Amino acid sequence: MTSVTGEQVVETGAVVPVGRRSLVPIVGAIVFAIGAALVGLLVGPVHLGLGAITREALSHVPLLHVHSDMSATDKAILWQLRAPRVVLGLLVGGMLALAGGSYQGVFRNPLVDPYLLGVAAGAGLGATLAIAYGGGTVDSYDLLPLAAFLGAAVGVACSTVLGHAGGGSRNPAGLVLAGVTVVAFLTAVQTFVQQQHTQSLQEVYSWILGRLGTAGWHDVAISAPYIVISSAGLIAYRRVLDVLAVGDDEAASLGVNVRRTRLAVVVFATIGTAAAVAVSGLIGFVGIIVPHTIRLAIGSSYRIVLPLSLLVGGGFLVLADVIARTVVSPAELPIGVVTAFFGAPFFAIVLRTSRSFS
Repeated sequence: MTSVTGEQVVETGAVVPVGRRSLVPIVGAIVFAIGAALVGLLVGPVHLGLGAITREALSHVPLLHVHSDMSATDKAILWQLRAPRVVLGLLVGGMLALAGGSYQGVFRNPLVDPYLLGVAAGAGLGATLAIAYGGGTVDSYDLLPLAAFLGAAVGVACSTVLGHAGGGSRNPAGLVLAGVTVVAFLTAVQTFVQQQHTQSLQEVYSWILGRLGTAGWHDVAISAPYIVISSAGLIAYRRVLDVLAVGDDEAASLGVNVRRTRLAVVVFATIGTAAAVAVSGLIGFVGIIVPHTIRLAIGSSYRIVLPLSLLVGGGFLVLADVIARTVVSPAELPIGVVTAFFGAPFFAIVLRTSRSFS
């Protein structure tokens, strides 16, 4: 039996940890994210010491008058290569994990990921068109984020319209089926375009498998506003998702506007995911691995699952990127390959535990 109170969600006699008890895991997640960021800054072909990085960072703080002994080359490596890569990894990983947890809550399905409604398929098609018809020039790569974002928006719009026509506004299953249909169609179109422009296949596959290696401050600047606003919106709905977890009828009886809540969560999650995908390519499994692991570890209350997903997801992707750029150094693995190595076996765990999800 499940009941909802103003302070906690109680299910089958077990109290989901919220309130003060959530402080310890949140602090742990913050430490994990900071630690992952430090690893991302330290590890690479060129060694940068923690002390040198600390002095360099403090030298930019007014009134401290800290002197940095870092060479110009090392400064360029730190600020132009590693720092934007780490920041973008934190943003993208956090957004994908947060969106995944939110989708799982609003659709009450632990196997749902941020790409459910055609974000990935639409972004993939947009990127493929930009690469294929841009001729692989620098201009085409400058257009990649915009093309991917517009493609993602088109994919979700098609899923929403089709789902609404099939009753998705009343039944989330209709929206899910519409997403599956749109994904299949857009993937078919993308495959057709790739076959017509075989000279661009390598660039397309590189983008599809995900990459942070080309990350710059420009990518951070164009994606951060969407990701920050979307994340804030989803975090604001974390308490309502706890109520929605007991069922639509029960939530409505408690004063929740179910349709408006579902729409708001889907919109925030989709916009944030589209922005993340636009600058990083398609990075799979983060939206499933992170929130589900947190749910298994500390309980299913979205008051704690969503903030932890944001923090742990960012740290997880930064560490995955470190592995991607070091395991076959001086070459790099696509970061999507690394997350797939973690995600594929994790599916077995998810499938075994999905029956206990509520």
